[in-house]
Amino acid sequence: MSDTDLLVRSFEEQRPRLRAVAQRMLGSAAEADDAVQDTWLRLSRADVGAIDNLPGWLTTTVGRVCLDRLRSASVRHEEATDGAGEAAGGRDPEQEALLAESVGQALEVVLTTLGPTERLVFVLHDMFAVSFEEIAPVVDRSAQAVRQIASRARRRVQARSADPIVDPARQRRVVEAFLAASRDGRFDDLVTLLDPYVVMRGDATAVRMGGLAESRGSSAVAGFFNGRAQAAVPALVDGLPGAVIVVDGRVRLAVSFTVTDRIIGIESVADPDQLRALDLVVGG
Repeated sequence: MSDTDLLVRSFEEQRPRLRAVAQRMLGSAAEADDAVQDTWLRLSRADVGAIDNLPGWLTTTVGRVCLDRLRSASVRHEEATDGAGEAAGGRDPEQEALLAESVGQALEVVLTTLGPTERLVFVLHDMFAVSFEEIAPVVDRSAQAVRQIASRARRRVQARSADPIVDPARQRRVVEAFLAASRDGRFDDLVTLLDPYVVMRGDATAVRMGGLAESRGSSAVAGFFNGRAQAAVPALVDGLPGAVIVVDGRVRLAVSFTVTDRIIGIESVADPDQLRALDLVVGG
């Protein structure tokens, strides 16, 4: 099999995920397909040998493509003249109905509530567990600024949505069940609560404390947490359900969980400067 054939095969394996990202960004299946095709064109012109993590590169690239399209659409909308017969937001009532039917309530909230940058950050991080560090260069912001954007976007979406996927109470119940299973050493229950493609990340300080820089897959992540959460105290971490480890009255480690139908992302922060920058509500 030639290098080109291998690249095509690798891309096709990622296509469903890329299309899902693009549709959540753009709200249109046709536009999502166009964005995925643009992503393939960028990959075909890239130095593939310099790409260490192809799935991550493709996810952030399709996000960048979608962001460019959203910004261009925003400019076109501002320059447009009278939109007679259109509903607010540039779509007529029939288009609104089709959109709501095709993308669902939660996505409709994202599309109508968030601006382009907030939408990209929310979709990549909260729906696809892309790290803030990976998102930062896409939006030309620091990782800390991206974290703040995500927190603001999350609050806005949760305030507008009644969909169970983004219901904070349900997310907390999932995390509480995960922590309980971790304490009790119930490996099978941990696997059930995790998305098969869950991504777990920890900062350098957390790694020195016994954590992992990165782990992927429900079995690997469940194996790491099995029997470990004995000292975890429930908390809200930047608005996400999570847990903290408190030693001598000070938070030493904060763990946040990104939850859709199951847990898709886990982030551990132990660096003192990063901990001070977090919005922590212990016992939340």
